[in-house]
Amino acid sequence: MKHNLHTAMEFKRALSSVTLLFFLCFFCVSLSAQKKAPKFRVIAFYTAKNDHAHISYVHEANQWFPKMGQKYNFSYDSTSNWSNMNAEFLSRYQVVLFLDTRPEEASQRAAFQKYMENGGGWIGFHFAAFALSPSDFPQNWDWYHKEFLGSGSYGSNTWRPTPAVLRVENRQLPLSRHLPQTFKSAPNEWYRWSDDLRTNPDIKILLSVDSSSFPLGTGPKQNEIWHSGDYPVAWTNVKYRMVYINMGHNDMDYENHHIRDLSSSFSSDAQNQFLLNSLFYAAKKKF
Repeated sequence: MKHNLHTAMEFKRALSSVTLLFFLCFFCVSLSAQKKAPKFRVIAFYTAKNDHAHISYVHEANQWFPKMGQKYNFSYDSTSNWSNMNAEFLSRYQVVLFLDTRPEEASQRAAFQKYMENGGGWIGFHFAAFALSPSDFPQNWDWYHKEFLGSGSYGSNTWRPTPAVLRVENRQLPLSRHLPQTFKSAPNEWYRWSDDLRTNPDIKILLSVDSSSFPLGTGPKQNEIWHSGDYPVAWTNVKYRMVYINMGHNDMDYENHHIRDLSSSFSSDAQNQFLLNSLFYAAKKKF
């Protein structure tokens, strides 16, 4: 009888240990799953078919953003299939990136506009704002170029891609967090626009070319070298959760028979900080 009682007690203790171990494992797995759940999800659209400098930037971005996602706990997906620009697909993501171009189909444009009007986040880079009539990318989307971006059509650009000293213009928004008053950018081709962004009450300029950058560009054409003027290069439209960033054009070795990268769009720590600030701002998360 005593032997049976002892055996029963041992079994009970063993069962309790197993139960405790089970709940500890379940708690650890649950805790691990909670830690791994991303703060937000990002989808980047790109074309990467025209201009080696834009293709170079897309390749860099598709390496840099996943690394930042691992470090700061957000997920990053990318696609060159613009037919994914639809309500069902976009509903999975809190932030959309345009790495180099824009949607062209009417249904895709309508889906993106609705996504933004319903509170979605967006960041567009460099060529994503380009529009010039006549060209392969005409200004045929007024909501996007006139209302949303506020920039209108492409006006001109600097050449070659060179760094610029950029000035932080808005300290009220979290987009300027941890940024110095001025900083040196990565090399880039800089754009001028047809519409005056400073006259648009919905546009808040975030970064602009500082006067210490002039002359900006090396030519060889003189009209590709800026000697003075006001050039916003990053801004937000306060009616939407969006940021446009002019950066995204690497310097390339076009002159030789083999085309290779001469610069990186992620070579400036301060510029990278601004990109992360913008990403978390678009996602409505604290960084």
